[in-house]
Amino acid sequence: MISAAEVHKSYAVGRGTVEILHGVSLRVTPGEMVAVMGPSGSGKSTLLYCLAGLERATSGSITLAGKVVEELSATDLAVMRRGEVGFVFQSYNLIPTLTAVENVTLPYTLGKQKAPKDLVEQTLAKVGLTERASARPPSMSGGEQQRVALARVLAQQPRVIFADEPTGALDTRTGELVLDELAAQAHRPDQCVLVVTHDPKVAARSDRTLFMRDGLLVDELRGAGVGEVAAKLASLSVGREG
Repeated sequence: MISAAEVHKSYAVGRGTVEILHGVSLRVTPGEMVAVMGPSGSGKSTLLYCLAGLERATSGSITLAGKVVEELSATDLAVMRRGEVGFVFQSYNLIPTLTAVENVTLPYTLGKQKAPKDLVEQTLAKVGLTERASARPPSMSGGEQQRVALARVLAQQPRVIFADEPTGALDTRTGELVLDELAAQAHRPDQCVLVVTHDPKVAARSDRTLFMRDGLLVDELRGAGVGEVAAKLASLSVGREG
């Protein structure tokens, strides 16, 4: 579902360049929820953006839902993101002038399709927002906005879901709801989830956790508990402060 081979990513800084990713290779298979962790500045979010086609890798190859990302045009990528690929970000990415239900159906609207009414209603009910369907983001709490963002992905029914710190600003109850739904989506046939997180509890809910440091994947844990994940993350952070 997601494959990367020797992915590099550099940015122009002044007259030179700074390389953030130094040749990252990974695979995420159908039915998997995979977490990516690492100290701040390790390249986690940059990797996610490249894998999802939100940013172009400088070199290397990325395959997403069976398509080679570097061979797709900007239009092709936009079409893919409206259908086969979904996103759950900490910043929610909601349109403030649209109601909750309009935000949920936005991928269908952009694709000039009619959203299945029953599916949208069931999705809003699943995240506990039936009574807030006509509310707009400015009148919602952070937890409610995150649930709208999650409902949008669930209604979209993508093959691949990318999540960037999806529980970072949530209370325990809402965070558990988001994790439950992401895990349920990941473990369906022909679907997967890749989540970037600082939270060992999120990683412990994943099937595998990949660890990054200084733009490289440096370790992997399978089926690890919260304590083991936290210890590994702490060991990678040693010597980076200051």
